[in-house]
Amino acid sequence: MSVSNSVPAKAQKHVGQKIRVKKNYQYIGLLYIAPWIIGLLVFQFYPFLSSLYYSFTDYNMVSTPKFIGLDNYKKIFTADPDFYQSLKVTGIYVLLAVPVKLAFALFIAVLLSAKLKGINLFRTVYYLPSILGGSVAISVLWRFLFMKEGVINHMLGYLHIGPVDWLGSPDVALYTLGLLTVWQFGSSMVLFLAGLQQIPNDLYEAGSIDGASKVRMFFKITVPLLTPIVLFNLVMQMVNAFQEFTGAFVITNGGPMKSTFLYALKLYEEAFSFFKMGYASALSWILFIIIMVVTAVIFKTSNSWVYYEDGRG
Repeated sequence: MSVSNSVPAKAQKHVGQKIRVKKNYQYIGLLYIAPWIIGLLVFQFYPFLSSLYYSFTDYNMVSTPKFIGLDNYKKIFTADPDFYQSLKVTGIYVLLAVPVKLAFALFIAVLLSAKLKGINLFRTVYYLPSILGGSVAISVLWRFLFMKEGVINHMLGYLHIGPVDWLGSPDVALYTLGLLTVWQFGSSMVLFLAGLQQIPNDLYEAGSIDGASKVRMFFKITVPLLTPIVLFNLVMQMVNAFQEFTGAFVITNGGPMKSTFLYALKLYEEAFSFFKMGYASALSWILFIIIMVVTAVIFKTSNSWVYYEDGRG
């Protein structure tokens, strides 16, 4: 009788020990991710909420914020022509740079998907621009390349083409900045390349048997199966393009004639040149809403052009 009673007791003790060990592992896991949680709360969540409050205040980073209600937003929409100029320039920039960047990334990914000797070296080389990114050093290099006496115009001179005022002409400067973004196509290219390698070869063999050309197979097989990746790249690159700052600041500083006066440059100017932190916070929230609306529209329309293997789309 005593032996039979001792077995459940031992089992309960063993289960209790396992539960305690499991809880200890949970605490250890929380300890490991604690720096990330603290960083998220202190450097992202708190500034996020603070900027919402500051957007309703008159705040110059020195004196105490003074609550003024919707005055910042009223001024933005009714008395700030630079707001509409920066919004227009940014919209054109996004519509120009993002589609060209994605198309070029897909084109290079198709080329690099070929099974050739040393292809991994080429993939690494083509990814390098994304590692360097839109840094200040690259922006300075871009300015020297496209200045009136720069390398690009010297190369055009060998072809007996006159120099182009890449950065000094209001009609051309924004396109030159867009080229810098397109040049950083590596991250999108890697995702497209991964997607291309996941497409079954049987589909291409079936298309070939049916007499379909490579161009037709590209648009009828490759592109539809890549549309989920196109959706992801489109959203990510769109968000980045709306927030583009470094190139416009270093290369043209918004000129000439505010033709490259991107929204992020307008926000920076209000915050750190005029010290209107409350006004800049309002601008940042307007940009946040614009990005959210555009993203929502993209996701809403994706049902009509994104194809998933489970039949959705």
